[in-house]
Amino acid sequence: MLTHIQIRDFAIIDAVELELGPGLTVLTGETGAGKSILVDALLLAAGGRAGAEVVRHGAERAEVSATFAIEKNAAAHAWLNEQSIEHEGECVLRRVISADGRSRAYVNGQTMSVQSLRQLGETLVDVHGQMEYQSLVRRSAQRELLDQSGEHRELLSAVSETWRTLSQVKEERDRAAASAQDREARLELLRYHTSELQALDLKAGEADELGAERTRLSQRGRLASGAREIIQLLREAEDVSAEQAISRALSTARHVGELDPTFAPMARLIDESLIALREGVEAVERYESDLEADPQRQEWVEDRLATMESIARKHRVEVSALLDLQAELQQEFQRLDSLEASMAQIEKRLEDAQKKFTAACDKLTAARKSAAKSLGTNISTLMQTLGMPGGKFQIDVRAAESAGANGADDIEFLVSANPGQPPRPLAKVASGGELSRISLAIQVAAVQTDALAGSLACLVFDEVDAGVGGGVAEIVGRQLRTLGERAQALCVTHLPQVASQAHAHVRVTKLTDGKTTRTALHPLTADERVEEIARMLGGINVTDKAREHAAEMLRPAPAKSAPKAAPVKAAAAGASKASAKAAAPAAKKKPARR
Repeated sequence: MLTHIQIRDFAIIDAVELELGPGLTVLTGETGAGKSILVDALLLAAGGRAGAEVVRHGAERAEVSATFAIEKNAAAHAWLNEQSIEHEGECVLRRVISADGRSRAYVNGQTMSVQSLRQLGETLVDVHGQMEYQSLVRRSAQRELLDQSGEHRELLSAVSETWRTLSQVKEERDRAAASAQDREARLELLRYHTSELQALDLKAGEADELGAERTRLSQRGRLASGAREIIQLLREAEDVSAEQAISRALSTARHVGELDPTFAPMARLIDESLIALREGVEAVERYESDLEADPQRQEWVEDRLATMESIARKHRVEVSALLDLQAELQQEFQRLDSLEASMAQIEKRLEDAQKKFTAACDKLTAARKSAAKSLGTNISTLMQTLGMPGGKFQIDVRAAESAGANGADDIEFLVSANPGQPPRPLAKVASGGELSRISLAIQVAAVQTDALAGSLACLVFDEVDAGVGGGVAEIVGRQLRTLGERAQALCVTHLPQVASQAHAHVRVTKLTDGKTTRTALHPLTADERVEEIARMLGGINVTDKAREHAAEMLRPAPAKSAPKAAPVKAAAAGASKASAKAAAPAAKKKPARR
């Protein structure tokens, strides 16, 4: 539900804001006052296209902000959650157009692309006018409206689930079929690769060990020289070796320890270092003795590593990954070797999945045809009362060329506005006035379903009463009021019969001082509504009889009570007292009935 709209420097609007409540709100005013500009501004906020021409002359930018309460709007909730935008039941759309035509869009303060804003806007605002239809001419929206009207949620869920399963099995079958095409050649290649790897008989960590051994064998001279130098320094030095020096130090430490017991721990440390030194020298001596030249071993190590590296290069992997590659090739070989049996199992699963999907689609098709007949009859009946006697509406449910997650049906709204004319697609109806009234009939019929009424966006009707008058105009007004009792509706109208049915009434006035022109909004009180309806009835000179007639039209009918709508409020930034007075002429007192 739209709760607030603020507009600055848009077309001839300098600064206006409007608070709205539930129910039917009408916008009235003289031709050219700017009523449809408000609709254009709302469309802009919801992601509509616009350029520099919308910026008020002399202004740097145009800005429109629209606030929506979305507690019951599941589609808007889902979109915001998908985008990770916090909302707490409220959504603020903001659009800024600069004088050079550049556009910026925001959702709850977060920068958004215009395309993304448009996706969200389609869940929040649905405009119906003589030339503008955001949803009902789209085949996908027609299908969704039919399914929502028929409350097909569970059937749709079953179709979607079985379609997902069927798609997964088809993908598995396609992969298996692709593998089967070159199965024999691939098996032969796998036999060769696996036998080569098995013959290599590679052990875990062997490559690293052989690499270290190759380094040791190739650097034997330097290694032996280093070991000999360590042994000489620590044990075979001509003067005093490290071992001899530490042995003497240990002997002295033991004598000192006998004189002073506190020196005993230090003597132990020297003793431990001597033991460690001797063990280290012995290890170096063993290492030196093991460094005997072995050309055959070195050649074998080089050949073994070269074989590993050659196989690894062939498969474009590291040597360390050869064991994992061997396991993968063996698994693929086993899978291909048993492919014929697997294909039979996959085909059986595919057949079962197709049967379940077809059964789910058949149930959904039957439910759609039943709902289409009921909804079509209801809409046709409403069309008779909206100035289209003999008009007929039908919903065509036919088999689609291909089935999918939404079922196996093509849904199309067909309409015949006049007797004798064959039904044609709703999108191709020539008359804008007829199309707008047909849309009204569709929406009124749709909200009779409780499940759908709570999910509707803010419905905006821009002069849907064009081309009608008299009793038909009153019926249009009643239908709009009925719609407003189930969902929020805004209506731009020139007809008093429609305006008198509203729950809230806003007058749009164009003000000028000879130099500049701007639009002002004024929510009307009960007395002011009488004056406005009288003006719509009587023209320039409002007579007492026109006021009496207006008051009669505004008397509440003893039918349904109006929804508890919050009072509509408006403010125009910078408006003077004189201009405010011009925007809201004082209502004259109704004369006594003679």
